[in-house]
Amino acid sequence: MSEKRKKAERTGPGTYFVTGYPGFIGKRLVEHIAREDPQGHIYALVQPKMLKDAQKHAAKLEGAKLELLTGDAVDMHLGLSGEEYQRLCEKVTDIFHLAAISTLSAPKETAWRVNVDGTRNMLELARDCQHLRRFNYFSTCYVSGDRLGVIAEDELDRGQSFRNPYEESKFQAEKLVQRAAASLPVTVFRPCSVVGDSRTGEIDRFEGPYYLGILLVTSPMVVPLPLPGNGVAPLNVVPVDYVVSAVWHISRDPRGVGRTFHLVDPNPMSARRVYELIAEKSNRKLPRFTLPSRAADVMLRLPVLEKLARPQRAAISYVNHLAIYNCHNTLELLDGTGIRCPPLASYLDQLVAYVREQYRKRRENLEVEDPLDHAPSSGSEDSSPAPRPSRQP
Repeated sequence: MSEKRKKAERTGPGTYFVTGYPGFIGKRLVEHIAREDPQGHIYALVQPKMLKDAQKHAAKLEGAKLELLTGDAVDMHLGLSGEEYQRLCEKVTDIFHLAAISTLSAPKETAWRVNVDGTRNMLELARDCQHLRRFNYFSTCYVSGDRLGVIAEDELDRGQSFRNPYEESKFQAEKLVQRAAASLPVTVFRPCSVVGDSRTGEIDRFEGPYYLGILLVTSPMVVPLPLPGNGVAPLNVVPVDYVVSAVWHISRDPRGVGRTFHLVDPNPMSARRVYELIAEKSNRKLPRFTLPSRAADVMLRLPVLEKLARPQRAAISYVNHLAIYNCHNTLELLDGTGIRCPPLASYLDQLVAYVREQYRKRRENLEVEDPLDHAPSSGSEDSSPAPRPSRQP
């Protein structure tokens, strides 16, 4: 690393470049940066098809110095004009690379192009940035693949296999970032499953192990589906507001350079306990028996569930996976800041209530009868909109 970069100090407003906007985490990160560094300038890379959504969100950020750049991380020079690219190289101090294919069922070619090639392009930009203080890369805990037991933050390649192209592509992308750390001020963040805001429950994607839990206990059947497997493995989820706060703080701590941080719940509940809590919120009970994971996958293919469950079948393998993610680095740098991951039980009510409300709005807009109306109810209906493919986390 150059002496110039080693001696870089945060002595004034930053210039930030954020990809993955206006995605789920990207929107909230931009809001957080604008609030914490009001004199800073934010460039956000936006895919053309997402421009209207990005403009709509940006218009709400009164006073923020936010500039939208239309492009794509997979394209040469990120699809930007020569003038735009040069401006980034001359001004950017902090990069947050969030843009990724995060759908578990994404085709390998697509996941590879976005997650690996896109990251390679972002590293090329980072090398050209004259005043770079930090390259913050959003990876995932699931680069550990099928590994079991305790997984440390400084571990990456341990000969693991992968359950889907998403895991493998993020693993390969992180290997690129780790190699670049020899010459760049890199910080790697590995969140587990990111769920809604712990204060409002707001979430704009419904996929992964957490949503699978809601689906299983609010399914359109008189008796909810049993839990796949024995449910003793931890179901590790983190709220998006914790992720954003932790990332911002660590990105500004010089001790974060060259290190990896697991953004996880240090004391996760078992999958069974999470499902029981969700069922309690719905005035329902989980069956006492369990299903083998393979049988649960077959049941989720039934016509009555298939339209809701297609993206969730890929999540079944996570429900019974005995992986424990050590977060020593994260706890060390957040010590004394007041930033901590709240226990899921403390905000589950907000998550379930938000999902119910969104589903109610969806049903009213469609003006169609839904099979969930015939399930036992605690005053409002339970379920979620079908997930949509996402290019940004």
